[in-house]
Amino acid sequence: MKREDFGLEAHEPEPQPGETTVRTIKEMAQDERPRERAINYGIGSLTTAELLALILRTGQPGLPITDLCRQLMNDNDNSLLRLERRSRSELTLTKGIGDAKALQIEAMMEVMRRYQQETIDRATRRLDQLQTAKNIYDRMRYRIANLDHEEVWILLLNRRNEVIKEFRLTSGSSVASVFDTKMILKRALLEDAQGVVMCHNHPSGTLRPSPQDDNITRKLGDGCRTMDLRLLDHVIITTGGYYSYCEEGRLD
Repeated sequence: MKREDFGLEAHEPEPQPGETTVRTIKEMAQDERPRERAINYGIGSLTTAELLALILRTGQPGLPITDLCRQLMNDNDNSLLRLERRSRSELTLTKGIGDAKALQIEAMMEVMRRYQQETIDRATRRLDQLQTAKNIYDRMRYRIANLDHEEVWILLLNRRNEVIKEFRLTSGSSVASVFDTKMILKRALLEDAQGVVMCHNHPSGTLRPSPQDDNITRKLGDGCRTMDLRLLDHVIITTGGYYSYCEEGRLD
């Protein structure tokens, strides 16, 4: 017997007020599907959520990947900067995002950071030359500007201000409490460096140096002079810009 025999419509009932109809990718019109739109109109025609859908590929029953990615971006105010700051456990709070998809998102963010860190000099296997605080900022901002914790990095330079070594000195702790001037000087001497640059991020976004920032800058400057090294700059980095002790005339 058919549904019509009982006076029922052959199709599913209309959704009640407040309910939404969930469509799968296959049920979308061709021009609405991210993959087809990218092929027909170029990858730049897609929204950020649609680009994520291409990367994550599959959703869940009743939750197409396009809807999942739109929700993920909504949960992060449609900001990749906010998304980048999310821990793996925070990412999985969005329905449909498990550990595997969280790892895919983390991998995508890491690829973005590495792409931004590359320069023409690196591609041609020449050393990066740092002439200004802006050079330092451009080199380091994609690595540390958007972190949710502080990190201190040291760049060691030769006589031509080319970077010969870089290393992370601290991560996630109070900068002043774990700052190790002797470690920096030891590494600089081992690498036969001539100049030192220090940079660290402020997760709060403020570019105002703290008294602790001033203190470690003085300590490192004094240590460098003792070892006949040049402290070229201490740069504070945020997503909105940088503060340079050198440009502000605050290096003795």
